[in-house]
Amino acid sequence: MSILQAIILGIVQGLTEFLPVSSSGHLVLLQRLFGIEEGTLFFTIMVHMGTLLAVIVIFKKDIWDMLKKPFQKLSVYIVLATLPTIFIALLLKDFVESAFDTGSTLGFGFIITGSLLWLVESKKPGHKTLKEMKPRHAIVMGIAQGAAIFPAVSRAGSTIAGGLFEGLDRRFAAKFSFLMSIPAILGSLVFQFKDLAEIETLGSLGPIVAGTLAAGISGYFAIKLMMELIAKKSLKIFSVYVFILGAFVLVDQFILHRFL
Repeated sequence: MSILQAIILGIVQGLTEFLPVSSSGHLVLLQRLFGIEEGTLFFTIMVHMGTLLAVIVIFKKDIWDMLKKPFQKLSVYIVLATLPTIFIALLLKDFVESAFDTGSTLGFGFIITGSLLWLVESKKPGHKTLKEMKPRHAIVMGIAQGAAIFPAVSRAGSTIAGGLFEGLDRRFAAKFSFLMSIPAILGSLVFQFKDLAEIETLGSLGPIVAGTLAAGISGYFAIKLMMELIAKKSLKIFSVYVFILGAFVLVDQFILHRFL
């Protein structure tokens, strides 16, 4: 992997982790387009660390409050939302790993993401914030996050859509989704780190550092952008984008066989 490729992948990871278009799908797609096979696991771990740092920087006040008061409502609901994700991840681990290895579900994953975003915009806007939030809302968002372990199914898109379907305020749904990403990313890192012993080629330090920095910086701006867009704009623009991308992937997978 060259430094330029690493920077491109890092920027894409940072942007797509928090925009509702699927970071996993874009990374798998770009790695296949670039022909990158060796060292991708460690690189993936590091760019996720970059996006995790972006969340921590932006929501440091909320995170600090939760650390000081671990049994407050927000902390408890983040944990509650994480439990279904863990259960689904453990249940479907082998199937998901196969999907990442083969890329067979990429096109369908993008189409699912687009459908969720389009459908949720047809629903009347809700206004519930943390004060009105119920355990059911956190569980629904947790199930949505669990479903997003498949490549090209957007974690941000699925969780935000889940919150909006449950009547949450748009900005609060996005904020809760981003805070949910902290244990989700940490959990995925734990799962991936234990497989590092099997990796012989981790790539040079330069591309890894460059990709991680690019992911952190682009992730920071993606969160800022999404918090503004979610309040003022329709998510249908992202829906159209992933519909087009999903169609391209499906055509290539089943007809052209040029890239995938």
